[in-house]
Amino acid sequence: MNDFVRVETDGAVATIRLDRPPMNALSIQAQDELAAAAAQVSDDAAVRAVVIYGGEKVFAAGVDVKEMAGAGYARMAVDTRRLQGAFTAAAKIPKPVVAAVTGYALGGGLELALCADFRVLGEGARVGQPEILLGIIPGAGGTQRLPRLIGPARAKDIIYTGRFVTAQEALAIGLADKVVPDAEVYETARAMADRFASGPAVALRAAKQAIDDGLGVGLDAGLEIERLHFAGLFATDDARAGMRSFVENGPGKATFSGQ
Repeated sequence: MNDFVRVETDGAVATIRLDRPPMNALSIQAQDELAAAAAQVSDDAAVRAVVIYGGEKVFAAGVDVKEMAGAGYARMAVDTRRLQGAFTAAAKIPKPVVAAVTGYALGGGLELALCADFRVLGEGARVGQPEILLGIIPGAGGTQRLPRLIGPARAKDIIYTGRFVTAQEALAIGLADKVVPDAEVYETARAMADRFASGPAVALRAAKQAIDDGLGVGLDAGLEIERLHFAGLFATDDARAGMRSFVENGPGKATFSGQ
């Protein structure tokens, strides 16, 4: 039984629920449990979309500083592999993932939200990368995923200053996809996930992999990644069903089996 991270499945949507009061600090144990939860939802064919949620009050206030405070280089060179591995497992979930962010998403909390495809923030949410105030830098993907999302200058401002970003600013700079009243965060994220859960699972996985893998290579290599995924989808039941439905009934009416 996991103590700090659990998977709750409702229909075709799984919620990865962080539950380490009071601030969902991402301890070493929580990181291991996050990696296990990501593997679980990735491998479960019945799960078609995922929500990452920290509860009504806080998403995650970051990696547990108390565990790091006495560490030296040798230990952190090892521990950061575990840390990045857990977050990469979340980022590589081969299904649409929505982060439902209430309260604070700071340091590792924001880095975890960056691993999702979309971010829904409550109006009272505050996000940031305050590691610089500890004399360090983000170590779970913040220096890499944040500039890819909002651009290098804006990412440098947030990382260099360690300041907190409001939900409305996050929306304006593309860090948030939606801002809703705090009480509606999970329901809004769940509605987004529900929409994807009824889509063609294999094509959604291919689209995610093509986009994410393509961002790490040049245009020519990215186009080759896209081409191979595109051609491969013609071997799926969903492609046949989708095109048959389009011809017979018009767009947007297909029922997909996920095969």
